Amino acid sequence: MAAGRSILDEGAAALLAGNASLAGQPIPMEVALSRTHPDDRPWVFERIRRVRQTGGPFSAEFRVLTEGGQVRWVLNRGLLKADGHGAMHGLGAYIDTTDSHGHPFLTAPSPDQDADDRLALAADRCIEAHAVLKSGGHTDLRLRAESLLIGIGRALARRRD
Repeated sequence: MAAGRSILDEGAAALLAGNASLAGQPIPMEVALSRTHPDDRPWVFERIRRVRQTGGPFSAEFRVLTEGGQVRWVLNRGLLKADGHGAMHGLGAYIDTTDSHGHPFLTAPSPDQDADDRLALAADRCIEAHAVLKSGGHTDLRLRAESLLIGIGRALARRRD
């Protein structure tokens, strides 16, 4: 998806934007992440702004507020890469990690938090491989990379259990 826009599935649209009917359509990032916790919003959007300028892998775990005021944690991992015309495009995943948190308010993660985390590194490399395969038209390999990304996402969500 073009940088600054996001296409969410129904669950992500409901949790992150507060509107499941936005699923499947390109929406501005500010709308897609409109339920970001007010204390996390400045640093999350700053990190998004930086990766929009430079491209590369992106990782952030932040809080969102549900309509009822419940705090949920979301891990976002993705990769932005310039296309042939210099426009940034990306692919990523949102994973609800609320169950892995012992209490609702933890300090915001630092930008280098998972520098040595091998599973996080595998996710970054797989996202990069997926982007290359997608641009090369290798549908069968791209689908395998997507399956691997789903598996890595599940492992990331379970790693703190």
